[in-house]
Amino acid sequence: MAATPDLTTLLPTGEIMARLGAATLVGAIIGLDREMRRKAAGLRTQALVALGCSTATLVISELAGIGDGYDVSAISRVIQGVLTGIGFLGGGAILRGSNDNQVQGLTTAASIWISATLGLACGVGLWRLALVVMVLALAVLHGGIWIEQWARRFQDPPPSSPPR
Repeated sequence: MAATPDLTTLLPTGEIMARLGAATLVGAIIGLDREMRRKAAGLRTQALVALGCSTATLVISELAGIGDGYDVSAISRVIQGVLTGIGFLGGGAILRGSNDNQVQGLTTAASIWISATLGLACGVGLWRLALVVMVLALAVLHGGIWIEQWARRFQDPPPSSPPR
């Protein structure tokens, strides 16, 4: 029977806590933005998505570092699987309205996906990258509204329904 590897020698507890904490924080901040706009997938959902992704990445990162080398392909496979799975979660937020041209929830789905990538980044120790991406994501979520409203002034009006 193989001996259980000693995982305590790989990353200090403080580093693990910092990575998980950063993931939870950046996910929660993105979620808070969605929460304040009364959108689906708010603070708790986004924080849990980021934390879960960070946890999965940390686990495989720790395991990939055991032995003679570091198995980057193992981490890559986990990241691919997580992002695929998150696509299904985000897909649940997308709804088609009664008008076939109206789709709702795409921004919420995208914010779930970005929270997942933020968690992955924190899990592998790229928390500074995650903080920059979080700031950019918030800029898009906030600034994008103003730009969209400005651009709509130049759109052609929607076609009116023919009289019945």
